[in-house]
Amino acid sequence: MLWTTLGWRGWTVCVLYLFLGQAVTKVGFDEKTKLGIAEGRGGRRGPENVWGSALTGVLCAAAAVQAAASAAGGGDLERFLGISSSVWILGYVASLATKLADTFASEIGKAYGKTTFLITTLQPVPRGTEGAISLEGTIASIIGGLSLSIYAYGVVGLIPTYQGVGVATFAAFVATMVESLIGATLQEREGFGWMSNEVVNFLNTLIGAGIAIGLGVFVLGM
Repeated sequence: MLWTTLGWRGWTVCVLYLFLGQAVTKVGFDEKTKLGIAEGRGGRRGPENVWGSALTGVLCAAAAVQAAASAAGGGDLERFLGISSSVWILGYVASLATKLADTFASEIGKAYGKTTFLITTLQPVPRGTEGAISLEGTIASIIGGLSLSIYAYGVVGLIPTYQGVGVATFAAFVATMVESLIGATLQEREGFGWMSNEVVNFLNTLIGAGIAIGLGVFVLGM
């Protein structure tokens, strides 16, 4: 799907996301296993993880192709739903950068977080608690989102401007904080049994892509 929509450049962005996400999951894995907060299956992601993490990106990629097709079909501009192809691509990168930022925050926070706080109350909680944040994890989240955004801009040229790197990284960071807020307030609460990790991941990436698309349109004027 990605190869046929965004070509090898879009595909390699996804491959890098998967590689870095898998690598950071292994960081401090033995310690996380002892604490009972390590990812299952030895850190390997299953099919259920794919739709939650990648669905937003696939939708953005499809929208980018539709926007390009509208121009090829005689339209004045490459737009779909009033949004340009380049902005949809920015949303694609931001969605994956968001999930990678979330993974970095979670895995580094669980492995090295000296003090973890619940995002809603700032009260100390054990590592691995839903909605918990730490300084180490927060810094890691920025590094995760930034690394994928820099690759998309500087290596494969999927993002056309360096300002787009800042937008994608900022969107990923904000969405990661919102994901922690969702985890602290809704996930595992009575009446929210449907709020699985996969649903939260989808909302997380959707928020990240939405912020990037909004900033791309209204701030960068793309």
